Amino acid sequence: MTTPTPPIKLAVFSTKSYDKTYLDTVLSTTHPSLFEPSYHPFALSLETVPLAANHEAISAFVNDTLDAPVLRALHSTGARAILLRCAGYNNIDLTVAEELGLFVANVPSYSPEAVAEFTIALLQTLNRNTHRAYNRVREGNFNLEGLMGTTLFGKTVGVIGVGRIGLAFAKIVRGFGCRLLAADPKPSSSEAEFEEQYGGKLVPLETLLSESDIVSLHCPLTKGTRHIIDTQNLALMKKGALLVNTSRGPLINTKSAIEALKSGQLGGLALDVYEEEAAYFYNDHSHEIIHDDTLMRLMTFPNVLVCGHQAFFTREALGEICETVARNLEDWVKGRHCVNSLVREGHLVVRGEGEPVRI
Repeated sequence: MTTPTPPIKLAVFSTKSYDKTYLDTVLSTTHPSLFEPSYHPFALSLETVPLAANHEAISAFVNDTLDAPVLRALHSTGARAILLRCAGYNNIDLTVAEELGLFVANVPSYSPEAVAEFTIALLQTLNRNTHRAYNRVREGNFNLEGLMGTTLFGKTVGVIGVGRIGLAFAKIVRGFGCRLLAADPKPSSSEAEFEEQYGGKLVPLETLLSESDIVSLHCPLTKGTRHIIDTQNLALMKKGALLVNTSRGPLINTKSAIEALKSGQLGGLALDVYEEEAAYFYNDHSHEIIHDDTLMRLMTFPNVLVCGHQAFFTREALGEICETVARNLEDWVKGRHCVNSLVREGHLVVRGEGEPVRI
C-alpha cells in the first residue's frame, strides 16, 4: 500500500481575515490535500522567522522583510520556496535567494484594472475635492468655497510606466478625453502601436513632466526608479500639476514633495503608498500617537490625500492573487516551469509586470 504524501506546509505572513478567506477557498477547492497553510497576522521579520520553522514554503506580502538575514534564517529552518502575494519584489534580496537556491515567485498581474480604477478615484477625489465636500455636508455646510476643481477633458496626463496597470490607466484617461503622454524605457509596444491603440505618445521623462497637468506613477521600485520624483524632477513639472502614486512609496522623495507643496509648485498629491509605510500600513494605529513626522506633515495639507495601500483591494484581485499563489506553489512542488518565477534553479528570471524599469 502506498503511503500518502504529506501536504506541503505553507506559512502565510501578514495575514488578514480576507487573505485567509480567499486563500482557504482556493486551496480547498483546487488543492485540498497538497498544502497545509498556517496563518500569522505578524509581518515576516528576523524576529518572526521561528513561526516558519519546518515549513517548506513561505508566503509574504508587500511590506514583509525578506533581506539577506531573513532569507538565510528561513533557509536554515527548512524553507525552500518564497511565494509573494504581490507584483513588487523590492523587499526581497534576490541575489541571496539565488545563492540559497530558493524558489521565488511573484504575482505579476492581478486585475490591473483594479489599481487603475482606484488611481482614477484618487485623482478625481483630489481634483474635485469630494472628500472635503463630504465632510462639509455631514456638518450641514453646503458652501462651495474652496472646492473648485478642473475639468479633465482636454488636460494632459502623463503616465510613468506603461506595464499592464499603466496601460489600463491610460485607457481610462483617454475615455475622459485627455491628451496622453507616457514615459517608459521598455514599453510593451512601439511608439506607433501605442499611438494607434491608446491615442498617446511615448516621450522622454523630461517632456512628460514639463507638459503634463497630471502625472501618475505606475512603475516598479528599482535602483533606477527610487526617488524618480525628486526636487529636480518636481521643478520640471508644470506649476500646480497634480501627482498620483499608487505604485511604491519610495518612487517619490516625500520631503521634496512637501517642499513643492509648500511653494505651490505641486498643486496636489494623492498617495496610496508612502516611503515608510511598513511601520503603519495595514494595521490599526488609531489609538496611538503616530511618530512619523513626515507622514503627519503630509496630513496637514488640504490638497493631499493619503490612503493605506488599498488600490489592489477588490474581490476580483484578491481571488486572482490567491489563485496565482496556489498555481506557483503547485508548479514548484511538481517541478514545472513557472512564468511568475523570479529565481528558479539558480537562474535569475524576471517576468511580467515585475520587470525592472529604469528611467
